Amino acid sequence: MRISMSLPRSLLKEFDEVIDDRGYRSRSKGIRDAIKDYIVRYQWMNEMKGEYIGILAVIYDHHYTGVMEDLTDVQHRFRQYINAVMHLHMSEDHCLEVIVVKGDVEYIRSLTEKIMRLKGVEHVKLTSTATRSPDNA
Repeated sequence: MRISMSLPRSLLKEFDEVIDDRGYRSRSKGIRDAIKDYIVRYQWMNEMKGEYIGILAVIYDHHYTGVMEDLTDVQHRFRQYINAVMHLHMSEDHCLEVIVVKGDVEYIRSLTEKIMRLKGVEHVKLTSTATRSPDNA
């Protein structure tokens, strides 16, 4: 099935460089693989159960009106699952927040998705692991 989409020129340029480096013959194959990867990560995140500890990396444009306030509001609503926050200035326009989270994965997932939906947030990545290994359970 054919689809149409709009992308910022800089994102398309970066994508083209990646698919070229990886040896893809077409954008379509690269896009299909990227979508499959996104779906697998989403399904994996939804299948997790129990107590987890993790790091949430959030990149946002600090010039975007209200993004810092919105990010702070979400963090306050989930404060019982947040152990630490580190803020870094990446460039003139972009900041990185590293949020250390611990608790029931349903709340961590909810926090992650709320941050992903904020306007001005450009990238969110959750890296997590169970708080106890199966051998110690």
